[in-house]
Amino acid sequence: MKKLSFISVLAATLLLVGISTAQAAGDAAAGESLYSSMGCMGCHGAAGNSAMPDMFPKLAGLDEAYIDEQLKAYKSGERQNATMQPMASGLSDADIANLAAYLSAQ
Repeated sequence: MKKLSFISVLAATLLLVGISTAQAAGDAAAGESLYSSMGCMGCHGAAGNSAMPDMFPKLAGLDEAYIDEQLKAYKSGERQNATMQPMASGLSDADIANLAAYLSAQ
């Protein structure tokens, strides 16, 4: 009986994790609009394809979770950069998820 209970709890947990992960995915179309309106392409290039990757990183095609994590680190001050910290400070978690979705799809 204990084995069945453990399996049931494990299955329910995995289902909930799957649901929360699916809900965490951003809206790439909203991210594209935000990317354009915030002036991100001024440094990181159109669609995240930097013309000067040694100076401004290419963001196109990076992993969505990585982009999300890095923007949140800039926002919190955990990652320091005089340009990126102020840019990220006004972003909501939804904005960050949307930007990450857009850039990872490029």
